[in-house]
Amino acid sequence: MKVLIAEDDRTSSLLLRRVLEGLGHEVVAVTNGAEAIEQLTRKDDLQVVISDWVMPVMDGLQLCRHIRGRQHARYVYVLVVTARRGKKRYLEALEAGADDFIPKPIDAEELGARLRVAERILGLQAQMKQLQGLLSICAYCKNIREDDDKWVPIEQYVSQRAHTMFSHGICPNCAAEHFKDWSPKPRPGRKKDRPDK
Repeated sequence: MKVLIAEDDRTSSLLLRRVLEGLGHEVVAVTNGAEAIEQLTRKDDLQVVISDWVMPVMDGLQLCRHIRGRQHARYVYVLVVTARRGKKRYLEALEAGADDFIPKPIDAEELGARLRVAERILGLQAQMKQLQGLLSICAYCKNIREDDDKWVPIEQYVSQRAHTMFSHGICPNCAAEHFKDWSPKPRPGRKKDRPDK
């Protein structure tokens, strides 16, 4: 993933960069929230922000609020890092829009686990966005094109992403077109449709 670090302490920033790169992530580092916003505006491929709470110019919570206030922007997963402890601090960070909170000093294994959670959540976000967005569908067979240019039936595509089961039937228009002698049976408790006089 592409990770943006917002950390004013040079040593902490370098250590965090080394850990993230060791975990296989691409890293961009800045020294405060204002610089982080500038990077997020210029680069729309940053997926995770790891921000220190206390920074000059704009702190981590102000940065969180700004990120969550952006309209029509790609979702960014935000981790707030701080030496401050306690439930009140944790809740304050979540209220500001942080997705997670990690204490200093950062434990590399814990950070790796939290980033795997971020990856899962961002993956689900991307799937939902795709389901809400434009799908490439064949005009004839109604198969849908997946990311790898493979075409799959619509039922398979949706059920893999939304855990939806399908039942099949025939609508009255298709029944009339494909089964000329077919006439619908009235459902129990309903009067048979009569033609208008």
